[in-house]
Amino acid sequence: MSIYREYDIRGIYEKELNEQSVTRIGFVLASKIKGDYVAVGYDARSHSPILFEYLVAGLNAGGKKVLGMGLVPTPVNYFTNYQDWDGITPDASVMITGSHNPSEYNGFKITVDKAPFFSDDIYALGEECEAMEYIPKAEKRDVTEIDAVSRYVDFLVSEFQHLKGMPTKIAYDCGNGVAGVVTEDIFKALELKTTGLFVDPDGTFPNHHPDPSDEHNLQDVKKLLADGNDIAFAYDGDADRIAVLTHKNNIKGDMMALLYSMKMDKPTVVGEVKCSQVMYDELEKRGCKAIMYKTGHSNLKVKMKETNADLACEVSGHVFFKNRYFGYDDAIYATLRMLELIHDGIDLDAELAKLPKVFSTEEIKVETTESEKFKIIAKVKELLENPPASFPTIKDIIDVDGVRINFENGWGLVRASNTTPVLVTRFESTSQDEAKVYEKAINDLILVAKNSIK
Repeated sequence: MSIYREYDIRGIYEKELNEQSVTRIGFVLASKIKGDYVAVGYDARSHSPILFEYLVAGLNAGGKKVLGMGLVPTPVNYFTNYQDWDGITPDASVMITGSHNPSEYNGFKITVDKAPFFSDDIYALGEECEAMEYIPKAEKRDVTEIDAVSRYVDFLVSEFQHLKGMPTKIAYDCGNGVAGVVTEDIFKALELKTTGLFVDPDGTFPNHHPDPSDEHNLQDVKKLLADGNDIAFAYDGDADRIAVLTHKNNIKGDMMALLYSMKMDKPTVVGEVKCSQVMYDELEKRGCKAIMYKTGHSNLKVKMKETNADLACEVSGHVFFKNRYFGYDDAIYATLRMLELIHDGIDLDAELAKLPKVFSTEEIKVETTESEKFKIIAKVKELLENPPASFPTIKDIIDVDGVRINFENGWGLVRASNTTPVLVTRFESTSQDEAKVYEKAINDLILVAKNSIK
């Protein structure tokens, strides 16, 4: 059951994701889909095409027909759900990807009826799969190939014709993930001045790990940026997360949201609990509606639909546009929207310099166990009802996802990761010293909580 996660299914090829387990996943998933067609694509890992065949066998055995799109970024997979393919609109899609995980990992991101299939639905699917005592067999292989890549490229090129030939010099790093399947064609068609790194998909990731939220993985593109380019972008393994680099800033997802929203008419923006308070406050000052919600790409998509939001973001670089788009996270689309800001005369660094100065930590992870992480959060909440006398003054507590404690001059967060056995903390204040005070106070509380449940 450990492969069935909060937002997706993820495990090690052969050991956990093999013919038996994946065929069963396809068969059981088929029973959750009302219509006939499932669109399936895969990333650059060497075992992704193999898992495709196992999954197809299960889906076909469950009575579903497959639209096969081959090697694609995750956003292209999502895109297929909104397209007509010779009279067929998919009823679901599955992206076979290990995202930014090491090369031995793979997994499945599932969309059903244009909505994320996650959380309790995934856990229930897992229980049904584990209870099966046989491997389903399909009478025949039923796959229709579709050219999703060309359709997606044509769509974005059409949407961003106004950027054609803009003079900005652009560096970008695909990290040998699947972003390179579409970036070259889009940039060439728009006659953009680009220099790309590690564009060819290679699931062994020979140059660096494809996770742009880790500064170590940005060293190559930073050198390229310094070598006469104006802006740089980097993508994760399946191209649903982006890093945006200027000569002065590594722009995190919450600050990207502030920039993107400048060209929208009082949008509703959904952020996660790790987003800076600056983002929420600035959006409210502009007359926008800002909503704080749970971390996780599936959670944010659901909240966007519920609130009819225009934009959503995670600090890690997931950015979701409903404004002029379909409401899912797409790093390639986010790239073009950022270039659009520059094209329209917005100085990204100058706009960021206008914002209130705060000191924010990166995500700090506290090792624990799967069985203890949620118990610790529950105990921390209990301790906060009567905190120690030395604890900083609490203004209020937000418990939409873990505990976000608002203090006089900042905030601290502790939440349980939904995908790994860790607690995630983050701290922010107008004073660096005060941020450290908040960090120490909350870490002391975590320690007490950990000791009390042993």
